[in-house]
Amino acid sequence: MVKTVSSMVTLQTMDTIFYEAQRQGRISFYVTTIGEEAINIASAAALSSEDFVFPQGYYKDSPLFFSTQIPHAVGAAYSLKMDKKNACAVTYFGDGGTSEGDFHAALNFAAVTEAPVIFICRNNGWAISTPTSDQFRSDGIAVRGQAYGVRSIRVDGNDALAMYSAVHTARKMAVNEHRPILIEAVTYRVGHHSTSDDSTKYRPADEIEWWKMARDPVTRFRKWIESNGWWNNEAESELRSNIRNQLLLAIQVAEKVEKPPVIDLFTDVYDDLPTNLREQEILLRETINKHRQDYPADVPF
Repeated sequence: MVKTVSSMVTLQTMDTIFYEAQRQGRISFYVTTIGEEAINIASAAALSSEDFVFPQGYYKDSPLFFSTQIPHAVGAAYSLKMDKKNACAVTYFGDGGTSEGDFHAALNFAAVTEAPVIFICRNNGWAISTPTSDQFRSDGIAVRGQAYGVRSIRVDGNDALAMYSAVHTARKMAVNEHRPILIEAVTYRVGHHSTSDDSTKYRPADEIEWWKMARDPVTRFRKWIESNGWWNNEAESELRSNIRNQLLLAIQVAEKVEKPPVIDLFTDVYDDLPTNLREQEILLRETINKHRQDYPADVPF
């Protein structure tokens, strides 16, 4: 329990630091998880090191919002089943991802093959600026899993204990019964969708503030473990200070790493560059040379 709340506090602190770093121009882009910490941390606590996790996330400074991770997770789960492994695959996605074809294909694939996979949908009410009411007319996400023959449950995504219990039970079912499970974690995206977004343009500020103050998952879980004598304000203050120092140091180290050459933008997929990418590379180089004053002096060619 202490490790869980420590990880939730760490994630919350990390979001604050990196959001500020982006606003200072030190990183190009960031997506926070404010208000959704219980889904990330508590679910991971219920998994085994043998399980395969297909998340949404980052690689270095590049946002990777793969919509393809859902069917990939099913394929991995089916492989685990064929190899008789005592493990399952787990994949995370948002409510907006359920409007994509990959979600439906993956659920049907998992149901038919009886693959040991756990689908964790983070239903925070908004796919960037599109509310769920404009995405679908069904009663949330769980009913969609039931329609495909996938055992499904809806849980309070802001309750760390509920998330842990749901994922822990789902894992037992997935591994022991060889079946897929869908978990709809209902939460609210307190932060902006990303540093490129201003959510106050499409939702009321008082609504955001209510969720931030009244339904914060870190505060809720902290109160529970404090009542059991496992946590206190001094421990949390010390943790936040240590994490902040570690993150600031990590940023300083990362800023000293040599930037990759421009050509890397075009060579990370194809062995032989197609004509259209060669044309784009030439155009980018010409643009940088023409407007050199607008680019950092250390941009490598």
